[in-house]
Amino acid sequence: MSWHKEPLVGFDLETTGTDVETDRVVTAAVIRLDAAGRATPALSWVLDPGVPIPTEAAAIHGFSTDVVRLSGRPAAEGLAEITDALEAALRTGIPLVVMNARYDLSLLDRECRRHGIPPLSDRLGTDPAPVVDPLVLDKHLDTYRKGKRTLQALCAHYGVALDAAHEAGADAVAAVEVARRIGAKHPEVAGLTLPALHALQRKAAADQAASFQRYLRRTADPAARVEPAWPLIPARVTPHG
Repeated sequence: MSWHKEPLVGFDLETTGTDVETDRVVTAAVIRLDAAGRATPALSWVLDPGVPIPTEAAAIHGFSTDVVRLSGRPAAEGLAEITDALEAALRTGIPLVVMNARYDLSLLDRECRRHGIPPLSDRLGTDPAPVVDPLVLDKHLDTYRKGKRTLQALCAHYGVALDAAHEAGADAVAAVEVARRIGAKHPEVAGLTLPALHALQRKAAADQAASFQRYLRRTADPAARVEPAWPLIPARVTPHG
């Protein structure tokens, strides 16, 4: 049976910002959906990242510095549990669905290293796989479509309900539903084995990065470098602080 008709695990983070090397996890969710789309009880976390949460980030996900200092769990405890949950899912062979996986998985990796927690790639002995990234697949399959490619935009395009954008649990479920719709619409990817699907996305992500880098060099920054690695940006320096 095609992967999009099988159980899938959705994963999402809400964070202090957009830099995978320096920003921190604020909330997270890991949710398994069965073949019929029924969700098991969600695993969710609110963490105190140990640094102030910028007002711009708090305005997006709703968690301010004061809120997480009162109700958030210590970052190290939560990060270890999040990574445990992802490892358990991947070891069963269930695909991990992550919208813009390069961002969420890389930021989680850096947070684990920051807190002395074995990161997911070290536990697995390889990059996380199989991963399904609706952003990479959508760009690959519908390259020239105009408009945004945010999760909200993809939900609107594929007819997926998203009533609580930037709530980690809602975003994780929505990413899974978008992935299922992509599979249903595109039999050429629905019919791939999970290793082949993962490999296709790795190449597609590199091609997309190269295309965007060429665009930036023409229009903005001649020295721009866009990271081609997917689903995990390699850690070049262990972050501290």
